[in-house]
Amino acid sequence: LDVSNINSVNDSLNYCKPDIVIHAAATKFVDLSEKFPFECIDTNIVGSTNIVRACLNKEIPTVIGVSTDKASPPIKNIYGLSKSCMERLFCSSKPYGKTKFVCVRYGNVTWSTGSVLPIWKRMFNKNKIIYTTGPNMRRFFFSVDEAVSLVDQALKLKNKLNGKILSAEMKSAKMIEILKVWIKILGGKFKVIQTRKGDRLDEYLIGEDELKHTQELKIKNKKYYVINFNEFAKKPIKKIVSSHNAKRLSQSEIEKIIRFGLNKNDL
Repeated sequence: LDVSNINSVNDSLNYCKPDIVIHAAATKFVDLSEKFPFECIDTNIVGSTNIVRACLNKEIPTVIGVSTDKASPPIKNIYGLSKSCMERLFCSSKPYGKTKFVCVRYGNVTWSTGSVLPIWKRMFNKNKIIYTTGPNMRRFFFSVDEAVSLVDQALKLKNKLNGKILSAEMKSAKMIEILKVWIKILGGKFKVIQTRKGDRLDEYLIGEDELKHTQELKIKNKKYYVINFNEFAKKPIKKIVSSHNAKRLSQSEIEKIIRFGLNKNDL
């Protein structure tokens, strides 16, 4: 379906009659969103609005919205702004009907479509050279299994998390650290090129302005963060959660991440 077309969304809900909608549709590329802002806004903001309105009208029990660390302050690009609008929309929809809305906030999902590792792989296969726009940028990395697990946790806690955002503790790494492990495994080299418009040095799972609305949640020794823009947290966290102060991925963890998307012919 086309999320930017309300009739398309309604048709799909009429056809499928779902109990759960997971809204993962997005224009997710920072540079392309800067270059083509209308497409980003149509998909990420208008599309999210259509999903919310249609699900409220059809009284869909549960809707999960997939967001990003780029939506947290300080926001530096149109993509981050668009996903922040989606978060606020989901968190503000509670009074409009019976549907429960929850957002999950991710870091970079490794080897997902259009993410950095598949892009590097295509570059590397062409001439054994990887072009990087930010070797000193730090990013959160999240496996596909961890991403699915976060959605699953949001579904389990949907009554408690209605109108809120759920994120999980994640580890980070400098891009150059990942590049060095890649070259150690596969050889080749990297070249630094011009930074993309809209990129920032660090990402934030919880930004400064969100601290008073955020508290920790422990489930089976795993740390989560719950953000509630509708009220102040009873026990707010004390400091921002960024890729700069997060736990770092070890070399062995980075190697495991890289090898996950490779096959025998690559090695």
